[in-house]
Parts: sequence; structure tokens; C-alpha cells
Amino acid sequence: MAYPIIVTAALPPAIFGPADTLRRAHFPPERNVLSAHLTLFHALPPSIEGELRALIADLAAHHAPPRARLAGIVSLGRGTAIAVESDALMELREIIADRFDGCLTAQDQNRPRFHITIQNKVSPHDARALQAQLTPDFQPKDFAIPALEAHYYRGGPWEEAGRWPLRGRE
Repeated sequence: MAYPIIVTAALPPAIFGPADTLRRAHFPPERNVLSAHLTLFHALPPSIEGELRALIADLAAHHAPPRARLAGIVSLGRGTAIAVESDALMELREIIADRFDGCLTAQDQNRPRFHITIQNKVSPHDARALQAQLTPDFQPKDFAIPALEAHYYRGGPWEEAGRWPLRGRE
């Protein structure tokens, strides 16, 4: 059976560690089967896997690690996330989206608002409480995206499908 492919932007350790700690502390434990991550595409069809791998490898070879910024604490309605801003990462995502335009789900056709989810599927009251707790101490932080990654979604934790370090020159 073929499984959907999820594409993410890797987080450097200085960003991943604190974000994953927040996720483990605030995501409902019975639903937290993933580490902190930054999703670019939620479900690409397995039929494009070969072409997707080749495209990501080419992008990684020719593009420098995109600059990004942790921009603030944001509401997901029934959850909380850290907003991530990156024009350069959005450009890479748009290249991938353009290539696979006819294969994208409705969710992946929309321009995303990049974020790292630290809480989801809680009551709006609990989400607002966490946002009120985290916002006063939040400090924006600049960083670089070190790699693009692909994962298979098989109904539970994701299975790694590939990692491509971004190694082009600026």
C-alpha cells in the first residue's frame, strides 16, 4: 500500500530543542506522536515520489539554507503554535507547489502560514491560557533552515523518507 508523503523543513537544534520541549509539555500526551516540526506539505501523493525526491535534491544542491525567524506565539483556535516567517522558505515551497500543482490536496493548495505546533486539540480556553502564559516571555529568534525532509504517513508516527541538506551558496 502506498502512503502520503509529508514534506517538512528541518529545524536546527537550537530551535528544535525548545520547541519540542514545549510540545511535550503542552500537547495532549495521548495524541503527541510526533516531535516538533515545520510542515511545508501535508499530503503529497506517493505516485510523485521519484520526481519529488529529484526536485528536492536539486533544490537542496542549489539553494542556501533559508533564513527564518520565530515571530511570535499564535492561536490555532484549539491550539497554540510559534509563527515562523521566511520568504526564502516560501519561495522553495512555491517551486515544489508549482511543479505538483495538479496533485496537491485542497489544504496544500493554499499558501501556508508557517508555524511549529506546540499544542493542538485542546479547548479554546486552554489554548488561550497557554498563549497568555507564553507571549510575555517570547523572544523572536533568527535561524537558518538546514534541510528539507520527507516522511511517509502511515497513520501514526511518521516514517523518515529522506533528508536533503541545503548546501547552495547565497
